[in-house]
Amino acid sequence: MSQPIEQRIQTALDKVRPYLQEDGGDVELVRMRTDGILEVSLTGTCKRCPMSLMTLRAGVERAVMNDVPEVRRVETV
Repeated sequence: MSQPIEQRIQTALDKVRPYLQEDGGDVELVRMRTDGILEVSLTGTCKRCPMSLMTLRAGVERAVMNDVPEVRRVETV
């Protein structure tokens, strides 16, 4: 049986989390919307970093969408 979507999302986030934590940041799952948009919160230094959009798209979004095909996009809230 397949893992629940929230568990698969957390597993994908756990893959990128060490890279964010190296620079004093982190990412938290907020919610998965019914339209396939995953809402996350960047915390720590990631919250105010000028490169946070690149981190979100190239790191977090890519990792999650690769492992969880139900996710269409990742947005910060």
